[in-house]
Amino acid sequence: MSDKRRILVIDDSAAIHQDFRRLLCPERGGSPEQLASLRTALFGGPPAPRPAGPEFEVESAFQGQEGVARVREAVVAGRPYALVFLDYRMPPGGNGVETLRELWKVHPSQRVVLCSAYSDYSWEEIVEEFGETPLLKELRKPVNGHELRQLALTLTEP
Repeated sequence: MSDKRRILVIDDSAAIHQDFRRLLCPERGGSPEQLASLRTALFGGPPAPRPAGPEFEVESAFQGQEGVARVREAVVAGRPYALVFLDYRMPPGGNGVETLRELWKVHPSQRVVLCSAYSDYSWEEIVEEFGETPLLKELRKPVNGHELRQLALTLTEP
């Protein structure tokens, strides 16, 4: 069983999914021995330590209903997502707020980060409907890689 922190990205843009994977799942290619050998051959001296910290497993859904179905399947399988990044706008399907309502019916304690450059709702309207909760955060696009990684690390802590 994997000890990676499971994250679901719900967004209609394939490029966004690629960006999230690139930022959250940096290549750690090769075994530690292979990397040490290459590093020594190229640069001499002792090898640098392997990056520390948790690893993420990032999965994708391209519309709200697909995302709700994946969350439901994960809960039933006993492997819920640690975090969901959810886009506000996903034409032609439902928006992020509608999807959030459905997600929390399926998994009321699911942590969610709402993401978008545009929103049909103000953060105040969202808080008014869903309440002040540590389960819900907002991240504006364009996404800052450091901020994304810090949110993922903080919100997926066991």
